[in-house]
Amino acid sequence: MKLLDGKAAAEALKKDITRDVERWSREFGRKPRLAAILVGDDPASHSYIKSKESDCRQVGMESIVYKLSATISQAGLIECVKSINEESGVDGLIVQLPLPEHLNEQEIIETIDPDKDVDGFHPLNVGRMVLGLPAFVAATPSGIVDLLDYFHIPLQGKECVILGRSNIVGKPLANLLSRKGYLGDCTVTLCHTKTVNLEEITSRADILIAALGRPHFVKAAMVKEGAVVVDVGINRVESNDTKSGYKLVGDVDFDDVAPRCSYITPVPGGVGPMTRVSLLKNTLQAAMRQNIMFL
Repeated sequence: MKLLDGKAAAEALKKDITRDVERWSREFGRKPRLAAILVGDDPASHSYIKSKESDCRQVGMESIVYKLSATISQAGLIECVKSINEESGVDGLIVQLPLPEHLNEQEIIETIDPDKDVDGFHPLNVGRMVLGLPAFVAATPSGIVDLLDYFHIPLQGKECVILGRSNIVGKPLANLLSRKGYLGDCTVTLCHTKTVNLEEITSRADILIAALGRPHFVKAAMVKEGAVVVDVGINRVESNDTKSGYKLVGDVDFDDVAPRCSYITPVPGGVGPMTRVSLLKNTLQAAMRQNIMFL
């Protein structure tokens, strides 16, 4: 069993991004800039935004955070998004999710300029991705594909099973892995809460990807000998072994499953770093669109 070390892969990719950022900055006299809208005081969202700011600094990008009250109205948030859309010095824009319950997330996503939608959630980018056209691809699915590529995991003709059908991970990932050509050509099965004979389906997967949000759901009996297992889950569970009183675990029971795998991602340190580096790639791509020499 070998670890799919997302930290190592992300650091290697950041070196390439840093080089291209330096070239772009010399050409245009400024650094690529990522703007983030943060609504409310959710601790996890604040922590994630800080990580994104740190990532931007590391590769030579600029970041700006718009911190808004949790009580902001739908109209007020839309106005903020539209204002940033018009900022020529902003290349990428994200709205940190989840939003407070009184706000309509989908309407906000659709307000973002598709050319600045570096989260890849706008319907235009989703549609172009499904058709195999150039588009911003959601960061986690893109990061998973890059992680498999970094470790030279063969995909062509492999049977891939994805647990979870979310718009953020499961659905776009199924499209990416089943597309024709390099880093695709998988036979993909997308499982969900209504899937019957789940263990029978997962146990024939060459590549098993868990994105359920259910701690330790995947057990050894569900995994084919020699399979590649990618754990997208980040779940907080109680623990007496940490000062905080909790620890982070994945959707896969790592200790139970790892002995059966050829490769497996750790949690944390697997998919998470790749998700963050994919956001950097998308921001750089948004900036590069301003000049044909970078396309």
